[in-house]
Amino acid sequence: MLGINRSSLYYQAQGESDENLLLMRLLDEQYTQTPYFGVLKMTVHLCQLGHKVNPKRVRRLLRTMGLEAIYQKPNTRKANPEQTVFPYLLRGLTIGHCDPVWSTDITHIRLARGFVYLMAVIDWHSRHVLDWALSTTMEADFCIEVLGWLLEVGSCEIFNTDQGVQFTTPRFTQPLLDKGIRVSMDGRGRALDNIFIERLWRTVKYEHVYLQDIQTVADAWSGLRDYFQFYNHQRPHPSLGYRTPAQVYRAEGIKR
Repeated sequence: MLGINRSSLYYQAQGESDENLLLMRLLDEQYTQTPYFGVLKMTVHLCQLGHKVNPKRVRRLLRTMGLEAIYQKPNTRKANPEQTVFPYLLRGLTIGHCDPVWSTDITHIRLARGFVYLMAVIDWHSRHVLDWALSTTMEADFCIEVLGWLLEVGSCEIFNTDQGVQFTTPRFTQPLLDKGIRVSMDGRGRALDNIFIERLWRTVKYEHVYLQDIQTVADAWSGLRDYFQFYNHQRPHPSLGYRTPAQVYRAEGIKR
C-alpha cells in the first residue's frame, strides 16, 4: 500500500566503516560525472582528494555498489540458457508521440549508513516517469512488480532495458512478449543506447540525492516520491520546449 518494496522491510545497515562509506559517496559522485572511469582512474581520483587507497579496495567498493565502468567489452561471457538477450531496436528510430517506447534501468541511492537500489520506467518521448520502486537487494522481484503494475494500466510497442539479470530473466520478458511488446536491450557497454534514463539518474542525483542527508529507506522513499512528483509535474524540460513531462504526456491523450 505504501509503494515500498517488501524487501526493504528487512533492511539492515551495511557493515562498512565510516571511512569506506565516505569513499563510496565520493565514488558515487564521480561515477555520475564520469561513468567511464575504471578502477585505476577512480583510485587516482580518490588519492588526489587525499585518501590513501589502493585499486583492490576501490574495486571492492565499486562492486559493493554495483558500479562498473562503461566501455565496450569483449564478448567472453557465456549466456545463461534460461535468460535471453534481445537485440537493440531503437537505433535510428524516430519517436514522435508518447508510449511507443518505454525504458528502464537501475541505479543506487546512497543512505547515511548504506544504500538502496532505485528502478524507474520512463516514456522516451515525454520523459515522464511512469513508475518506480526501491529495494535493498538487486534481485529481480521489485522490477517485475513495477512492470506488472504498468502492464495492468497501459502498454507500449517497445520496452528497452540493459542486459542486467533482472531484465533478461523470463519472469520479466515473458509478460512483455505475452502482450505483443517487443523487447529491446542495450548493447553491452553502450551507455548511449539508454541515454534518456541515464540523464534521469544524473538529474535525480544532482537535484535531489546529493542535496539530502538521507538516513533511512523510508526517508529515501518519501524524498523520491516528492521529487518524482516535482520532476513530472513542475520541472520544465528544455528538450520539451520547457513544458513538463506530465504536460507532454497528457497532451497525447494519455491519462495515468
